[in-house]
Amino acid sequence: MLSAITRRELTTLLRRRRMMVLVFGLVTLFGLLVVIRWPSDGRVALTGVRSQQVFQLFGYGLLATLLLLLPVFPATSIVREKKRGTLALLLNTPLGPWRIFTGKLLAILALAGIVLVMSLPAASACYAMGGLSLYGDLWKVYLLLMLVALQYSVLALLVSSYAQTIDAAVRVTYGLVLGLSVMTLGPHYFFQGTKGSLADLGELLRGLSPFAALMSLTGAGDFGSQGLVNRTDLLGRFAICSLLIAVVGSVWTISRLNHRIFDLSRSAGAISDDQTRSIQWIRRMFFLVDPQRRSKGISSFINPVMVKEFRCRRFGRLHWLLRLVAVCAVLSLGLTYATTAGTLDWGVETIGGIMVVMQVALVVLITPSLSAGLISAEREGRGWQLLQTTPLSIARVIWGKLLSVILPLMLILCATLPGYLVMVYIEPGMSLQVQRVVICLVLTAIFAMVLSAAVGSLFARTAAATAGAYGVLLAICGLPLLVWMGRDAPFGHDTVEAVLCFNPIAAALSVIRMPGFQHYVLIPANWWFLGIGSLISLLVLLWQTYRISRPQ
Repeated sequence: MLSAITRRELTTLLRRRRMMVLVFGLVTLFGLLVVIRWPSDGRVALTGVRSQQVFQLFGYGLLATLLLLLPVFPATSIVREKKRGTLALLLNTPLGPWRIFTGKLLAILALAGIVLVMSLPAASACYAMGGLSLYGDLWKVYLLLMLVALQYSVLALLVSSYAQTIDAAVRVTYGLVLGLSVMTLGPHYFFQGTKGSLADLGELLRGLSPFAALMSLTGAGDFGSQGLVNRTDLLGRFAICSLLIAVVGSVWTISRLNHRIFDLSRSAGAISDDQTRSIQWIRRMFFLVDPQRRSKGISSFINPVMVKEFRCRRFGRLHWLLRLVAVCAVLSLGLTYATTAGTLDWGVETIGGIMVVMQVALVVLITPSLSAGLISAEREGRGWQLLQTTPLSIARVIWGKLLSVILPLMLILCATLPGYLVMVYIEPGMSLQVQRVVICLVLTAIFAMVLSAAVGSLFARTAAATAGAYGVLLAICGLPLLVWMGRDAPFGHDTVEAVLCFNPIAAALSVIRMPGFQHYVLIPANWWFLGIGSLISLLVLLWQTYRISRPQ
């Protein structure tokens, strides 16, 4: 019975044409990652430095592949069964919850195993160059990758058991991936070298990130060491954390695989307008924006599509937007504190670089979840035909949908600006740099919004649109950094600078004079790229929207 579930899930995945394209694309990518760093003179240094550089680039590329592509499959597994009604049929069979969960998990791990097996020829080429140990380097890296596949597959299945829609499962899963792999490195970077509970918390959270463990394995040094010597066994700590998360997540998900998973009953609540006047005033003072208050009619001067998007989206309602802005403001205050405390030891440029990375990560995480499903959600939910029956033009429909994304992004960006104001107060000479960084962030937000909307409009399913938008945007923000890691060997300064011109993160870091990026001049070339890319994406969005609006 267990093999039947695994075979069914794996066969469904491998029968898709896009999966075949993905597998061959990965083989090509892994080969290129080794070829671009392969010695050109036919000689290899006895120290094995070049082989370690090749293996380092290969390891980061393989880890990024697993983090970007693997979680989307388990994230849609259970919720798709629930939407189609087949999960109820499975629960009525003698399989049992643990067989259903284990079968699905083994299918995802088998897919991860296929990806890892396809990378073995490139890993063998790295080993053939010398300087690497079969049991000390290769084995540990592949062990780390298997733990990553196990941990994030279990978490994605847990999210899928709670989600009510496929696109929501994909958004939450990618948020967990980004939070556990990248954002957990921030506290350690801030509070390293200090004593106290915050430093201990940063040290603990760092063990959750696979990037920190991979850096220690590939000889890249400890993340954000700032010259400090740290002999922490990051691989062992990550192994313990990942196995613990996998066990807890598995037990949690199995406990949810029963008939209670379909129970969605909840209290309807009471409308505030039907309460007494005193209760209405108390709720207004307590909530600031009462979520139980009846919404007013749509004014003739307001785009009705924008209002429709706000009222139908969970995070589009005003009280949720205020909560989101409050969280961003608290995050900005934390960055402000780190700025005032850290500039005494690190300098404004280093702290500014951390702030840029966190803000761009916030934009990259939130923007595709808001704009990728603007068109695909309407097509999947049969709402596009209803929009066509209205007297609204296509341009007004698109503008209303984009406005529903622009306003939350503006609030988020404005809520994270106090840290830069403190930087200018500490170092008045950085006012021009801060202005350019703000321009970079605004252009990045616009580019991410229009690009995600354009990519999402090419799909008829919201889950595929969200995954595609995340994949394209993360590839633009991440792949050029692999070339930057190969600077000076074998890529020259001009090559690295030309590639980084396409990366909005690198452009902002070069403006803030972050160490490692201060020698590259990426402005205004990056602004031209973001502007032209936004214009092309907008044209693609308009063309695709016009195409699907024609009579079928």
